[in-house]
Amino acid sequence: MHTRFSKLPLTGVKVVDFGQYIAGPAVAMLLGDLGATVVHIDPPGGPMWNSPANATLNRNKLIINLDLKSKEGRERAHELCAEADIIIENFRPGKFAKLGFDFAEMRKERPELITLSIPGFASNDEERREQRAFESIVAASSGVFTDMGLNRVLMGLNPSFSPLPLSSAYASQIAASSVVLALQSRQLTGLGDQIEVPLAAAIMEGLCYNSIRISDIPRRYLTQREIEIERRRIEGLPMNVSYEELQELLDPFFRSYMCKDGRMFYVVCPSHKHHAKRCLEVLGIYDELVEEGLTSEDDTYKPQSEWESETSLGVYPMPKDWADRIAARMKDVFMTRTSHEWKKMFGRGGIPGAPQRWLQEWIHDEYAEGSGLMIDTWDPEYGEMTTPGPVVWMEESGEEALKPQPRRWVEFNEALKTLKKHRTEIPDPADAIEQEGWLSGVKILDLCNVIAGPHSACYLARFGAEVIKLDPSVPLYDSWNTVIYGLSQMRGKKSILADIKSEHGRKVFEDLVKSVDVIIWNAPDSQIKRMGLDAENLRKLNPNAIFCKLDCFSGVQRGVRTDYIGYDDLVQAATGIMLRFGGAMDRPEEHAHVGTIDVMCGFGGALAVAAALYQKYRFGRIGRGRTSLTANSGLLQIPFAYDYRGRGLFDEPSGPETNGNDELNRFYSTASGTYVLLSAYEEDLPRFREVEGLEELPEIPMEERAIYLATAFQTTTANEWIERLHAADIGAAICDNIDALRAENTREADGTPGTDRGSYSFSVYPDHPSGHEVIQLDPYAVRTTRSKVVALKPSEKFGTSTRTILKELGYGDQAIEMMLKSGDLSETWSQEYIPS
Repeated sequence: MHTRFSKLPLTGVKVVDFGQYIAGPAVAMLLGDLGATVVHIDPPGGPMWNSPANATLNRNKLIINLDLKSKEGRERAHELCAEADIIIENFRPGKFAKLGFDFAEMRKERPELITLSIPGFASNDEERREQRAFESIVAASSGVFTDMGLNRVLMGLNPSFSPLPLSSAYASQIAASSVVLALQSRQLTGLGDQIEVPLAAAIMEGLCYNSIRISDIPRRYLTQREIEIERRRIEGLPMNVSYEELQELLDPFFRSYMCKDGRMFYVVCPSHKHHAKRCLEVLGIYDELVEEGLTSEDDTYKPQSEWESETSLGVYPMPKDWADRIAARMKDVFMTRTSHEWKKMFGRGGIPGAPQRWLQEWIHDEYAEGSGLMIDTWDPEYGEMTTPGPVVWMEESGEEALKPQPRRWVEFNEALKTLKKHRTEIPDPADAIEQEGWLSGVKILDLCNVIAGPHSACYLARFGAEVIKLDPSVPLYDSWNTVIYGLSQMRGKKSILADIKSEHGRKVFEDLVKSVDVIIWNAPDSQIKRMGLDAENLRKLNPNAIFCKLDCFSGVQRGVRTDYIGYDDLVQAATGIMLRFGGAMDRPEEHAHVGTIDVMCGFGGALAVAAALYQKYRFGRIGRGRTSLTANSGLLQIPFAYDYRGRGLFDEPSGPETNGNDELNRFYSTASGTYVLLSAYEEDLPRFREVEGLEELPEIPMEERAIYLATAFQTTTANEWIERLHAADIGAAICDNIDALRAENTREADGTPGTDRGSYSFSVYPDHPSGHEVIQLDPYAVRTTRSKVVALKPSEKFGTSTRTILKELGYGDQAIEMMLKSGDLSETWSQEYIPS
């Protein structure tokens, strides 16, 4: 599909995509965007999910229709598979093998083959593997709809539905990165791999910052919302906080404000040393608040009992009295200008903030189109379309990725001929190297902060990479943002603290850059250039190093907002996710959980690194990988993120009252007071004749279905309904919650990654280096057959490895003492691991 002289990193890689719905096709789309040649196979009657989103999911693909239940269909599919480097399927465990495509057997014949399965639940999950695991079933079973963010709990909206395909979006990034990691490893070893990424495990990894449990966490880290939930639970009070009351429990630097043009503007600058101050300065109220007694602590990593005052600007969360005073002033000032004016003032001032927009507005946003985050394409079915641009790209070939080929239906012979055109070139296993993990022997320097970047490097560590995390000798972020998040993303890393702007710190930084294979940073281009990591200067320091950049707003092409800084929440605001969730301009709501897009972007960063490594080993080309939070939002909203002439209204499910997509896909309350999520489609209707109590549903007119079902579900318990529906092979689940899943699936940490433990796996670390007992999700979503996945060591305290790393770089004891004494480098930020 791509030109012969393409610079795209996966040029010549051949993919056969049997995927249906979102996850499988999305993986093949990500590979196609990076240059792979993809043949997509649909059933004779067309795709199982018929949506305009297929125009995006199947771009750069040749499509053929084959009946895998017929002998001829299977034979043809096998002929295509014989030419493939990568085969993708996302059926129920075992179903593809039953059709005659047994990956283990296929790899015996062709050990270089890479196969990917994306089942809903893990193949080693005896209890759930046979269930129909549609998107919302996986989400409900994984605790996504229950306790969905603190706001929804306080408002009593529990369970709470989200139409965003969270599990497929996370799974497609995890699966795509794992396939390309296997591909780059194959260039060294000559061997492929058999990979499974269950949707349930992928969504749990996406939400790992929500499921972590830290015993005796100091009170300073509890937000007003958490304190209120705790109070109501202890006193037996109902969760009935109104949206308006809820706003007053939010931090002033982490909430939306109404502007002069009737739009809300979202400010997200709660925990950086300078952002909150800059915010108050731009609003013109900093000096008066300081006069009123607002203080900034010099060292917020000291125990709070040793602070000079009770609060500090730049620390999250703020105590209630100051939060209320600051918010009251901010409300007044925001009303003096439009959201558009504030957007420019915040962006240029280096302050994270963004106006609330609807998805429809984002699709047609000038910056989105100019930067390649949204692209104009042509589709044979829908004509001219606007769709999301590439999610992951290389700086040197990004322009090419902006012009995808439209999906094209072809005959079998053309598809086969296209695959045969490319020769697979890999080393003879006799000349190949042996490798334990896909990234064994690869050294990574992680210069990132907050979640997306650090999470990317942590994910790569499980495949055997050695990761060094470099942070400033004096922290820029408060301990909520570094230490608490670090419990998840610092696993498996060594930590060094150095001020890279200082004389000694700069020298150490350059020595580290010379010693590694990959550098990951989430910084604006101007800062990257200043530090000598732009393409030209990096070539002088380390000509073989790969650089990968993650940021907030960038697309392939530069634009006005490319260098604006920001976080996950701001992308939710700018791309319409918060308005979809809240349902109206005057009530935007943060979607769900900590790091909804952050973690996904981290997996996207890993895909960029993997593609750059493959390109290096295959073509000898050193590239620069890219992704951004905003680019990932296109993948997260793929069922709705498109426009074309004749598209219906943008009226997909939104708002707090949403309890599903339609009558056959929604929550129903049962006689036991527990909610059941039903997930069925029109073609499933005949199956209901087998379900006691719902036999008449196929005959009921569409407009009366909801009342019929709501009444019927009230007649017996949730467990009874699940049993009856599953017996008829209809998708249904009880909305589980994360605390219960963690309690049922936790074991003492034993040095294994949890990949053998079904769809859910947590480990408890009773003697965690933090001094607290920590329970956290295992690194278990990627299950390999040949290559090893490592159980990551618990996160060490920031600075623990400063000396060790300096020694490894060849510095003597005397030099190290001098550098530490100068303050340019440091071994710690605080006495306590988690400052109290």
